[in-house]
Amino acid sequence: MNSIILDDNIKIQPSKVVCIGRNYVEHIKELNNEVPESMVFFIKPNSSISSDLVFPKEYDSCHYEAEISFLIEENKISAVGFGLDLTLRQLQSKLKKSGLPWERAKAFRNSAVFSKFVSINKDIEHLEVQLFVNDELKQKGNISMMIHKPNEIIKEAISFLDFEDGDILMTGTPKGVGEFKLNDTFLGKILYKDEILIETTFKVS
Repeated sequence: MNSIILDDNIKIQPSKVVCIGRNYVEHIKELNNEVPESMVFFIKPNSSISSDLVFPKEYDSCHYEAEISFLIEENKISAVGFGLDLTLRQLQSKLKKSGLPWERAKAFRNSAVFSKFVSINKDIEHLEVQLFVNDELKQKGNISMMIHKPNEIIKEAISFLDFEDGDILMTGTPKGVGEFKLNDTFLGKILYKDEILIETTFKVS
């Protein structure tokens, strides 16, 4: 099974990644979607987890979506990490138009890319995510901008599924998503009260 790293040296194998879609108003607008009446969930399996940013070469286009991501223990947040939810946007749009599930566009191999995770016992309301692609700031968002806050998402999720200890929650992406290509360089940051908590780089291969 694929794994993530906690606090530099602890290897954890999440059974799944629980994701929420449409959780930032400006991102909803940029994709011309409607604000949903209830939370939109989807799942990425363990096989989607990666520490490398790999372009799905069987497709011509893929989008990045940077997200504040949390490690879950006993249904509570125990650590934070930087995550990329890779999305085959054209395929997703085609599936949505046909009223079909999104898995082929969201749950493919290496579609959930993570930094290391860092244990956290601070007030998560002060967390922020930033993504630079080829040194250009593309995405920036924080907890206050979310429609549904992380603890609300967890409460709703456990009403119909179980988090295994070590599972990951991805909390949605702010505006600025877009296409990327081979050899692009990504710099992802998680900040706490404007101080860098996590800084990670990826080279698209």
